[in-house]
This record gives sequence, structure tokens and C-alpha cells, in this order.
Amino acid sequence: MAGTASETHRAIDAVWRIESAKLIARLTRMVGDVGLAEDLAQDALVAALEKWPQTGVPDNPGAWLMATAKRRAIDALRRSTLVERKHGELAAELDERLEGAEAALDAALDDPVGDDLLRLVFICCHPVLPTEGRVALTLRLLGGLTTEEIARAFLVPTPTVAQRIVRAKRTLAETRVPFEVPRGEELEARLASVLEVVYLIFNEGYSATAGDAWVRPALCEEALRLGRILAELAPAEPEVHGLVALMEIQASRLRARVGPGGEPILLLDQDRARWDQLLIRRGLAALERAERLGGPPGRYTLQAAIAACHARARTAEETDWPRIAALYGALARLAPSPVVELNRAVAIAMAYGPAQGLELVDALAGEKSLRSYHLLPSVRGDLLAKLGRYDEARAELERAASLTRNARERALLLERAAECARESEGG
Repeated sequence: MAGTASETHRAIDAVWRIESAKLIARLTRMVGDVGLAEDLAQDALVAALEKWPQTGVPDNPGAWLMATAKRRAIDALRRSTLVERKHGELAAELDERLEGAEAALDAALDDPVGDDLLRLVFICCHPVLPTEGRVALTLRLLGGLTTEEIARAFLVPTPTVAQRIVRAKRTLAETRVPFEVPRGEELEARLASVLEVVYLIFNEGYSATAGDAWVRPALCEEALRLGRILAELAPAEPEVHGLVALMEIQASRLRARVGPGGEPILLLDQDRARWDQLLIRRGLAALERAERLGGPPGRYTLQAAIAACHARARTAEETDWPRIAALYGALARLAPSPVVELNRAVAIAMAYGPAQGLELVDALAGEKSLRSYHLLPSVRGDLLAKLGRYDEARAELERAASLTRNARERALLLERAAECARESEGG
């Protein structure tokens, strides 16, 4: 039986978040054009929005979307081919082409190495695209993120991201990038961009930039799955294992990051008994593989080593903050960025006192890329509160709340601001 329209629309949104990447990947295999594949997937979504409020959500909504999109893909192939050549000359060729496309599509479902989603990642990360376009397009097509969510992840304007996505799809269509996983030297050359994309997808799941949910575990799981496949494809690449290690350890905390009502629980307040020990063991093993391969540690291996410090601490008080601060220092030298410096400031504060951390945070105040970054005033507010400067801390936390687009995070920041107000009045 069909539910209310609002319930159905929420169900459709949830299904789309889960199924859209697989849908687009399979359609790309069929039509050979990521832009057209996304259009076909969107058409199927529109059809669901029209039908499901009346008929109810199907037992297998992903299969329903795929069947609808495949029918439209076949119609599109027929139309495009008939425009190019006379109908009588190609009836047999058309049938063969369609059968071949569907056969290839069905075969791909049972092909663990030639994973369609992974092929889609490598298409989106092709060197014919600029780096920003690769990352934005993959987040859009694989992560199912909105243009606004991607913009927030990169701290750039939304129209900028929209233009990158449009240009990337147009370039891929014009250059006819093959739907395949690269091998050999080409694989190595494109790996860094792929790793960046996979990690950004994971991060959106680990700490959602917008919406009502603090975490989106399905995105973390998808990123982990892609990372593990990459580790099989490139076993001699330390940074692949470093990224997998980082994601495994971070994912181990997902259950502990939210309370019974979905409210955020910060790292030092988490019940560590709820951390997934299997994921921690897998992450530490992946980190050991990365380090065993030798060479100077890369950015993901360094971040995994930081995550490992938290994972090994039985209590928050046992955390080795001086080592974490040193690792962030190494990361800042390898891949300098204001966000890394902000994280280093937190570690310095925990290791050597809030005054030292606040000094580093204040030095970041003029960074243009951090002007709308809510974590800068959030961190500053925490440090001011620890120093007993409650009125200043309240103002910073309220500013952070005004900048975040995540409803759960906003509530947490306002609660902390209210605590500062109470402390100020009590003092």
C-alpha cells in the first residue's frame, strides 16, 4: 500500500542516495557517456517520483530504477543511431548493438575485478580533466552529493563547482574516454586523484556537510569498498594501503559518533567500547602494510598513523597527543593547508595547553579559504572556553553554528554556546 506522499518522497531520496552511483555506473557501461548516463538515471528518478506515491515503493526499488533507466537507454540508443543512418540499413546492426550492450551490462554484475563503480571512478579521474573537475564529477556521480555539498567540501562557491561538473561531462563525451580500469603506468599516474576522490566521499559520509544526519554510513561503506578494491589492484602502492587504513580506523567509530537520538558525540566523549575492533584491526594491518612497503610516508599514511594513535588509546586520557602533534607537523610539511594547520593547533592544545593552540588558531584568522569554514570558530571557541574566556567562546561557537549547514552539528554548537553563557553568568 502506498504511504503518504512525504513518506514516499523520503523513501525515494534514501533509495537514490544508495542506488544512484550503481545506476549511473551500469548505464555508463551501456551507453558509453557519463553525461547521458546521469540524465537517464535522473529520468528514472523522475518516473519514481511520479509513480511511487500512487503505487508505493517497490520491493526492490534499485531494480525498478535500473529497469526503467535501461528501457530509456535502449530508446535513446535507437534514436541516436537512427538519426545517423537509414532505418533499413541498420535494423540488424541495431539489435546486435543493443543485445551486446545488455549482455555486457549483465556480465559486469558478476565481475569483481572489473567493477563498474571502479570503472566510473577512473573515467571521472581521467587526465583529460583538470583535477578539480575529476574530484567534483566523481563526488557527484559516485557519492550522490549535491553541487552545494561538493562546494562546501572544497570551500569554493557553488556555481564554480557546477561549472566544473558541466565542463567535465562535456570533455568526457567529446574525447570518448573508454569505460575501463587503466593498467600499468597509466594506473599509477591516475591513482593519486582517485585516492583523493575516494577519501572525500568517505569524509562526506563520516561528517555530513549538510542535512539532518550527522553521519551517512552508506557513503563510508562505498568509499571503503572502493578503497579495498584499489588495494587489490595496486598492492605495491603504500598510499593505497594508507588510505584504506585511515578509512577502516575512522569507520570503526561510526556507531559511537551518534547518540540514541542521532545527536553528535565528539571523539573524546565517545564510548570506546562501541568502537568496532574488527575494523580497527583491519586498519592497523593496512597501516602496517603501508609502512612495510617503505619510503617516506604519504599524506594518507600519516593521517592513518594519527587515527591509529586514537585507536590504540584505551581511554581519552591515554591518547598520545605529542605524537599526534608531531605527525600533523609532518603532514603540514608534506601537504601544507590551513585545515591541516587547524588540526595541528588542536593537537598542540591537547599536548601543551590551550594557550599554545589558540596562538596557532589566531594565526589562521586571515586565511581566505577558512572565512566560511565553521570549524575555525568552533575550535577557537573550545580553546577560549578552556581558558575561561566564556563570553568570547560563546560568540565564536554561535558564529560556527551560523556557518554549518548540518542541523545536528548546529544544535551541538548552540548547546556548547549556551554552556559558555551559563559559565559566564555563574562566574
